[in-house]
Amino acid sequence: MPPAPYDSILKELLAFMPKTRVYTDPLRTLAYGTDASFYRLIPKIVVDTEGEAEVVRILEIAARHNVPVTFRAAGTSLSGQAVSDSILVRLGDGWRHWEILDNAARIALEPGIIGSHANRILAPHGRKIGPDPASIDTCKIGGIVANNASGMCCGVAENSYKTLDSMRLVLADGTALDTGSPQSRAAFAASHAHILDGLAALRARVLADEGLAALIRRKFKIKNTTGYSLNALVDFEDPFDILQHLLVGSEGTLAFISRVVYRTVVEHPHKASALMRFPDIRAACEAATALRGAVSAAEIMDRAAIASVQAKPGMPEGLAELGEGAAALLVEVRGATHKELDKRIATARKLVAHIPSLTEHAFTAVPAEFTTLWNVRKGLFPAVGAVREAGTTVIIEDVAFPIESLADATLELQALFVRHGYDKAIIFGHALEGNLHFVFTQDFNVQAEIDRYEAFMDDVTHMVADKYKGSLKAEHGTGRNMAHFVELEWGAAAFALMREIKALFDPRGLLNPGVILNDDPRAHLKDLKPLPAADEGIDRCIECGFCEPVCPSRTLTLTPRQRIVAYREIARRRQTGQPGAEELAAFEKRYDYDGEATCAADGLCAQRCPVAIDTGKFIKHYRSMGHGKAALVMASATAAQMPLTAAALGVALRVAGAAHDILGDRAMDAVSGALHKYSGQRAPRWNVSMPRAAARPRAQAPQSGDLKVVYFPSCVARHMGPEKHDPDKSALHDRTLSVLAKARCTVVQPQGMARLCCGQPWETKGFPAQAEAKLRELECALRAASGNGALPVLCDTSPCLARMREHIQGLELLEPVEFAAKYLAERLEFTPVNRRVALHVTCSSRKLGLAGPMEALARKCAREVVVPEDVFCCGFAGDRGFSHPELNAAALAGLREQVRGCTVGYSTSRTCEVGLSLHAGLPYKNLLVLLDEASWPKGGGGPDSL
Repeated sequence: MPPAPYDSILKELLAFMPKTRVYTDPLRTLAYGTDASFYRLIPKIVVDTEGEAEVVRILEIAARHNVPVTFRAAGTSLSGQAVSDSILVRLGDGWRHWEILDNAARIALEPGIIGSHANRILAPHGRKIGPDPASIDTCKIGGIVANNASGMCCGVAENSYKTLDSMRLVLADGTALDTGSPQSRAAFAASHAHILDGLAALRARVLADEGLAALIRRKFKIKNTTGYSLNALVDFEDPFDILQHLLVGSEGTLAFISRVVYRTVVEHPHKASALMRFPDIRAACEAATALRGAVSAAEIMDRAAIASVQAKPGMPEGLAELGEGAAALLVEVRGATHKELDKRIATARKLVAHIPSLTEHAFTAVPAEFTTLWNVRKGLFPAVGAVREAGTTVIIEDVAFPIESLADATLELQALFVRHGYDKAIIFGHALEGNLHFVFTQDFNVQAEIDRYEAFMDDVTHMVADKYKGSLKAEHGTGRNMAHFVELEWGAAAFALMREIKALFDPRGLLNPGVILNDDPRAHLKDLKPLPAADEGIDRCIECGFCEPVCPSRTLTLTPRQRIVAYREIARRRQTGQPGAEELAAFEKRYDYDGEATCAADGLCAQRCPVAIDTGKFIKHYRSMGHGKAALVMASATAAQMPLTAAALGVALRVAGAAHDILGDRAMDAVSGALHKYSGQRAPRWNVSMPRAAARPRAQAPQSGDLKVVYFPSCVARHMGPEKHDPDKSALHDRTLSVLAKARCTVVQPQGMARLCCGQPWETKGFPAQAEAKLRELECALRAASGNGALPVLCDTSPCLARMREHIQGLELLEPVEFAAKYLAERLEFTPVNRRVALHVTCSSRKLGLAGPMEALARKCAREVVVPEDVFCCGFAGDRGFSHPELNAAALAGLREQVRGCTVGYSTSRTCEVGLSLHAGLPYKNLLVLLDEASWPKGGGGPDSL
């Protein structure tokens, strides 16, 4: 129970909120309270909200008890604006509604929608939202607006401030206002006239002070997110317009934003990029100045930045040969047509022709080629994070200068790095806007290092604000680390104006205190996040949260970031002995469920992680650390006696199926709930899609084809048949052999099939030695069957194939999509089946880069193919869907609605298909089954001849 008055607040919250969305335990408050910044505050209470009405009641309760509230979207903010030691309000999945307006000229978005999702909605209309932050695949609309996040292309012309149409918000006293509704505006004018009158008075005062008005206009000609959006007072006359634009960039300190309507911008279909290389920073900055208005992006990189990525695979040639003071400018141009694109490329070349360069400016419009160029820019931040020492923090700051001062300011910033000993710092940024990011590593565990950081930041802030009249924060928001420096940048008069704005909206100072305005001169040096060395597999984590959208357990327990945060706390407590053995034991017990048991260990997080951390691999290691001698003996026995293990699986499936027939769904739900209910989690549902034990294969391997292949059916596919209620009782083995026969393949199968397995079940459960033994046994069998790699090997299950490929060298190992593309497509004719079908791309297939090819193959075989959005991993995770079905349910919570109208689904993993069948309400099968249904031999006379 939290301390007073939070104990009373908790009781009031639980009177209308389900307890599954209110958290007070040490693990969840720590994990859910951590964001991407280098600050750490642990909330007393975390609340997951699903709608505006809940936010209103939470604010009313907080006001009654006079306690602060902080709002959190995705937690990707870097400046400490989304942490709290009071009440933290997070956005649940209920905040994901949207509406296209005026033929996509506008779009209404709730704050829980991820930025790139909004762009996916708009893509068919050739439109997008204006802001384009680097974190757009993770950050949410609420955070984008609240921080006035921008990015590489939107500049100051297409950010949230400039493209805002209307907004719905909730004030600190619980009052809701929709600025796009005349009725809501009228009601607000009657109840809160003092706010509207106050804003009108502030505007009049600013306009009467020519110096202050000129300062505001000048400051916002470049990117600026330091303090409040004072430009609202000079840009707009209507108090409602002033109000809603003040909310942009207010970081949750003035009100809660519950809906925003954007004016969308054009997404040009044609793009080209060039990596321009210059002898020095000054030449690169001169080129950026010349290109303003002619290109959509110009990303500057100093020599240290280039050096940090030049040796990585896939980088362009010649980077290592650049001189010591060289710099690069990554330029992008866009056009509505190829002709327009070519014209803009020619213009860009002409504009910089007089500036000395190291190479010819070569533009490319080939997607694969310009993606390679942009990988240079995208790799900069991770490059620093990947090489930092364990226990240190990666800090990324962003400042902006008038572009005419960019070269001098960049050189002076480099000199400051040298003066303060930050020898691995890099500089890059959005040159068109005079916006620089600088990245360096910092140790906050030693006071001397904190002192060094303080001295460096003092020098930087005075250089930026005093000497160059620039912005201390250009696009990352003020946060805690710059709140004390707001007055330094803006001066006393403008700073006083900001205080009046805060008092007008939030007179008691309860909304996100300490952010944007902070009187403590050392606030940026307090509440620093500890990052103890915990495990070499996760020590490089920068806690950015980019992994979270693809995690199947994100709405159930923890995300990869949160698993790492919690384990770091375990490591810290073990190292320090604080707060005590009993508390540590309770924390570790909770982690066993939240961190370990409900982790699918699918590894998709590594694909989103800037430093490629596979949290799933770490969790497998964590599982291995918890195994005793008896568990190791049992694992070895099941691995050694694979035929008996498989036979036991068949018996278990038959017994479970019979029990379900007798008891029915409700009784099995009760049994399952009693067995698995733990730690207050939702009770799992009995899996009514329990598969049959596989029938004995009927078909024989074809022996007369002109293409010889090895077919290895995975142990899961061999022993788990179709769903119990699926009228199609054919075995996958038979269907696969049927396809291979149509393609005139001679099939070889490995000897001793009954004992063969890739080892995945043991690896997933944390038994690496047993997994390795099974894999090597399989490798020997496959080498013998394939003539040591002379024949291709087909495996029907993508997770098994992915593991095989990772650990076996010298064999051509292919899963169904790859095999079909390489060997079957030219040997088969296709007639799409007249069905609307669903497609699930497994996590293994995604990691193999097969999402696109898999969808293309499915569209050759079916009239209509539905690929559900934001379903990345099904959460079945081998057998975890049986032992912890709540994970599978959480991962597929929105699946049934998305596949409405489909009659069947397809994937490439039998266990995944079990969970998909349950939560979609339709049978899922292997994609090879669809391939068999839609194909016939090339030149064989069509499907009627079969």
